[in-house]
Amino acid sequence: MKVSEDWIKTLISARRVLPILSKATASRVIVRLIICLTVLLGIGQLIDCRRLIAGDASYDRVSGPCNLAFPEAHGPHIGYRTEWWYYTGNLWSEAGKHYGFQLTFFRRQLSPSGTRNDWPNPSSDWRTQQLYLAHAAISDVDNKRFFQSEEIGRGIPGIAGAMRRGGTMDVFLKTWSARITQREHVLKASGDGFSFSMSAKPLKNPVLNGDSGYSLKGKSPQSASCYYSLTRLSTQGSLTINGKTVDVSGIAWMDHEFSSAPLEPDLVGWDWFSLQLDNNTEIMLYFLRTKDGSFSPASSGTFVKADGEKVLLSRGDLHLEVFDRWKSNKSGALYPSRWKLEIKPVGIFLEIEPALADQELETRESTRVTYWEGSVSASGTLGSKPVRGFGYVELTGYAKPFDSPM
Repeated sequence: MKVSEDWIKTLISARRVLPILSKATASRVIVRLIICLTVLLGIGQLIDCRRLIAGDASYDRVSGPCNLAFPEAHGPHIGYRTEWWYYTGNLWSEAGKHYGFQLTFFRRQLSPSGTRNDWPNPSSDWRTQQLYLAHAAISDVDNKRFFQSEEIGRGIPGIAGAMRRGGTMDVFLKTWSARITQREHVLKASGDGFSFSMSAKPLKNPVLNGDSGYSLKGKSPQSASCYYSLTRLSTQGSLTINGKTVDVSGIAWMDHEFSSAPLEPDLVGWDWFSLQLDNNTEIMLYFLRTKDGSFSPASSGTFVKADGEKVLLSRGDLHLEVFDRWKSNKSGALYPSRWKLEIKPVGIFLEIEPALADQELETRESTRVTYWEGSVSASGTLGSKPVRGFGYVELTGYAKPFDSPM
């Protein structure tokens, strides 16, 4: 009987939705479920119970073109479960000392946007669905030191937020901030033993990764994110380590990505690479790792030519070989530590190695994810010409499988 078949589907919908809702909202969903059951038994027909139960409790999904336009795309995309603004870079002091830096802001939506309809009207700014988390790190390469810090706060006035005002976009968490204008990105953060303040100016237009920003991360069309990069930002500012301040300059990278999809069940994490070569080209790659250690066919990347034109790279275009590993004394994770990379369509052969072995972040107070994120150098050839460069690598899922949204 179709009624009983549809009713089973309704129960499955409720089972999926209830665990992500607050107790109050979950209670309302249960009441609606009882109402639907009563009507169903009374008239013998299924009203649209699934829509009533789950229709207003769904995060926005990425399943096709993202239609990103700038500068609006720099702003928050409320409705998607997870979003991040991500900066990394390699910097040098006037004395030639080498430093790497990372600053990442995460926005995590605690419940789907539709549940807001149950809130008092007007809703208070102090009652929020948004949680903000942030990570910052400095790699003091010459002195072989690594510093990291983390912050967490609710998206309420004076604590955390992401907002667009005209042509300016601000994301902040307590005293940490990124201000994005058409001309520059102003970055500030501080932690135990370090702080920095920098201005990063884009030298190339935003690059839409994947299919016009639609970046597939699995087999399903909804296992995807909206993803763009600013691959080369001229950066200068100052950083302070243990009370000593130095002026620095160099090149930075910016990623902005949002999604609601978790990694698919057969995936445990990713190896992500951003490289800026001395011939004014850039490379972004992500290798999605399966449980058996192989790379998913959804792994892909982007090569950016000197003039800003992009070349999309599929899994078959890429060959990555690990020829060294480093084991963390803190987490026990065994990370790849040196690589050989071949990108066949553009004729690139590179050897990549970390600036420091230990650039592992433990984030027990925020995302509770342990991962390796660090400065690397690269050397090799592009065609018949030698190239060198610097960049960053992110390695997730080595301490334990990574199961958060992408």
